[in-house]
Amino acid sequence: MAKVKKAFFCKECGNEAPKWFGQCPACGAWGSCTEEVISRGSESAAGRRTQSEARPQRVAEIEDADHQRILLSSAEMNRVLGGGLVKGSMVLLGGEPGIGKSTLSLQVALATEGIKTLYVSGEESASQIKMRALRLGVANEECYIYPETVLENIIGQVEASKPDLVVIDSIQTIYSEAIESSAGSVSQIRECAARLLKMAKESGTSVIIIGHITKDGTIAGPKILEHIVDVVISFEGDNNNVYRILRGIKNRFGATFEIGVFEMREDGLGEVENPSEILLGHQHEPLSGVGVGAAVDGIRPYLIEVQALVSNAAYGTPQRSATGFDNRRLNMLLAVLEKRVGMKMFQKDVFLNFAGGFKVQDTGLDLAVVGAVISSYFDRAIGEGVCMAGEIGLSGEVRPAPRTEQRIAEAARHGFGKVIVSGYLAGRGLKVPDGVEVVYINTIGELAAAMF
Repeated sequence: MAKVKKAFFCKECGNEAPKWFGQCPACGAWGSCTEEVISRGSESAAGRRTQSEARPQRVAEIEDADHQRILLSSAEMNRVLGGGLVKGSMVLLGGEPGIGKSTLSLQVALATEGIKTLYVSGEESASQIKMRALRLGVANEECYIYPETVLENIIGQVEASKPDLVVIDSIQTIYSEAIESSAGSVSQIRECAARLLKMAKESGTSVIIIGHITKDGTIAGPKILEHIVDVVISFEGDNNNVYRILRGIKNRFGATFEIGVFEMREDGLGEVENPSEILLGHQHEPLSGVGVGAAVDGIRPYLIEVQALVSNAAYGTPQRSATGFDNRRLNMLLAVLEKRVGMKMFQKDVFLNFAGGFKVQDTGLDLAVVGAVISSYFDRAIGEGVCMAGEIGLSGEVRPAPRTEQRIAEAARHGFGKVIVSGYLAGRGLKVPDGVEVVYINTIGELAAAMF
């Protein structure tokens, strides 16, 4: 009788261990251990080995591969993918529940002409998908809806219909009959992803799989899922706001520093070609505590409005609240202001917000954050047409932000006539558009005079 082999897995991160554990040694999660069958001896499909016909080759002998790409209907998604969807590739699309993953995938499948698409739904019925398709207002006669959760049936349907694109919604609902564990378990996700990848490489069919995320924002299931696929993209945003960001995390066929911006509308997701227009305020007169920073996400520059409110601490202990910005970095910048400039921030409540509900991690926005805080502290509006770009160190020096020239060009394109940057860039021959004044400062003590 075949020997049954079992192992213990963490449901949060997929870490494998030979014995039961209370706390996962990899991610630290408690109560996430689950026991699963991984092999049944000679009967296991994973245990069988076949002789490979591949042989070692010299690099010069390997033929150059011309990766053919499928241009999708979404220009923003094509940008994140590196110019389109590569044939035979496997893309993992992750995001929070209700963020719009299924809407984006169905919209791409329905609006892209010239390709045959098989949309596999393991969560919704065909009638539910029909209702969403009617709301989107687009139709593609070559888009087929297939409600199914059994992996073997899906692969059989792909082999029979030979589509150009397969969408799996979602990988957590698909299961293989060769494995006894339930759908969504570590073993099922790993096996289904591996067999879908093999199908994609052998048939040349592109596959987009939708995956859920855990409470800490990572892709749910084993970490090996992200290593199996060719591309990992994340759909981010706040359910209370209409704007979404499609961000590349891994891409074997292109760069990972591109982002796509979408707006959630009644008829689906609309593309935002110019994010600066939606992230800038439209007030008619200058207000205190409002500054504009030039940010760069990957290689895409955009302007964003930074709002700060500084008031006297009403309850003794001052509050520090940041929306869309790292709260620890805000505390560091406030400590630098108190130490290097002499502002008594320990007596003040500080609230920070970025327009549009965007979450930014660009250190080049430090100067704009500090400028907005100083403006609110003294209740004095920043000069009209002033934009800032620079990183602030612990000693109070202003360091140059990456891609400063692109930030200056983006500010000039939106009518800003004055850009404050680091003094380290003076004399380096920056390309400055006509009509733009670049002000160089070395420390944050010079910021107030430059922006007021």
